[in-house]
Amino acid sequence: MNTLLKNVVLALTVLALCAACVSAPVSASVQETALSFTDVQGKEWKLIEVRTAPLNIPLDRDALAEEGFADVFTLSFDAGQLQGKGVPNRYRGPYEAGEGQSLKIKNIAATLMAAFREPEALKEHEYFAYLQNIYRWNIGKGNLELFTKNEDGREAVLVYTAE
Repeated sequence: MNTLLKNVVLALTVLALCAACVSAPVSASVQETALSFTDVQGKEWKLIEVRTAPLNIPLDRDALAEEGFADVFTLSFDAGQLQGKGVPNRYRGPYEAGEGQSLKIKNIAATLMAAFREPEALKEHEYFAYLQNIYRWNIGKGNLELFTKNEDGREAVLVYTAE
């Protein structure tokens, strides 16, 4: 009889602990990790990769710098305006961060300088096309990920690092 009573008390204790864990409020540390677009704003982001099928396009920032392209494919967000640099043109335009992690880039305006050469990995007109089709953002492993579609309508992800 004593063993049965002990088992019942043990089972009730386990159930009470489980119920307390399930109904506990979300801790402050978990709430602090929630993503906010303010985490993206006020930083200069540099493109390091375009993930798209059938192959990804890595952009080695050190190699780009050696070729004279240290400050290309950059992006920053501030107060409803984005701006950055392609190759060689500067661009800017309005954006709207919506519910969840939705993001809409509106019409981008760019300077009209001619490029005598461009990096092999990515051309400026392709980059601008990606930007115009962004629909969602995320922070993954400290990098900004912008979800978009390429000119053929296939999914792509622009991956940026903050510097």
